[in-house]
Amino acid sequence: MSSAGLPRDARLRRPGDFAALRTSSGRAGGRCFHMRFRENELGHARLGLAISKRVSKRAVERNRIKRLLRESFRRVRHQLPAVDMMVMAREQAAGVPGPQLLTELDALWKKLLAGQTASSGPLKRAGDTTTIER
Repeated sequence: MSSAGLPRDARLRRPGDFAALRTSSGRAGGRCFHMRFRENELGHARLGLAISKRVSKRAVERNRIKRLLRESFRRVRHQLPAVDMMVMAREQAAGVPGPQLLTELDALWKKLLAGQTASSGPLKRAGDTTTIER
């Protein structure tokens, strides 16, 4: 019997991977979640989670949000493009029921698939020292 969990190669694990997403990445978001993403050369999507104590002081609530995020990602990961993504929960996510969180996550995955994000690339390319003139 095979495991239905999220395989190790589908997760962001190294601090350098998270740091790269903070510096140059595309963004998408909703009421309860904020996502940063960038392309990778691995051929499949990888997920990283950042659920801080600011979202909820209770570990039970933070873990519930993480379980929902992993399950939602596990269901659609084969349809997603080859990107690394970090999903951060906002404070509003703590009081929202699970089905509503899953609905918002589905909308987030659809934004990523459709490429309808506000900024799909880095704001400034590495090594670019030019400025905008007025």
